[in-house]
Amino acid sequence: MVKKKNNKKDKKPKTKSKTRIETKPKTKLRAKPKAKKSTKIRKALRIPTRTKKILEVRKKLICQKEALLAGAEEALNELPEQTTFPDLGDQATAETDRSLMLRLRGRERKLLKKIEEAIERIDQGIFGICDKCGEDIDIRRLEARPVTTMCIECKTLQEEEEKLTEK
Repeated sequence: MVKKKNNKKDKKPKTKSKTRIETKPKTKLRAKPKAKKSTKIRKALRIPTRTKKILEVRKKLICQKEALLAGAEEALNELPEQTTFPDLGDQATAETDRSLMLRLRGRERKLLKKIEEAIERIDQGIFGICDKCGEDIDIRRLEARPVTTMCIECKTLQEEEEKLTEK
């Protein structure tokens, strides 16, 4: 058997199709994108980080308030009805316990009042502004002590003045 050599002549010439008229390339039709809001409007609609944190502080204050109220209700239900005991030692212990509990409840009542004032300041939009100097209170301080009304500098000065007046 004889092998045929591949000659260019053996191949059939490719025929070109009819002449084609050059046109613009076809593009796929796409839906028009929705009109975007301007950058300024979008930025204005975003809640700043400080405001978000203040809202978180508000939630924390409300939870703390509810816990204090629930604790106060429990304490009232647990008050011992018996006030006189046959043994003087037992009576002294009961009075001491009652006095301590009432003192703690008094402190909690003051804290509850401060919490309510802080929530009110948040609602009014003046939360986080120092009462003394009018500057913004650092958000970390507000997170640590949400009922504060003074920045750290003013509070430090106040405490130093109190120490001097005590002596």
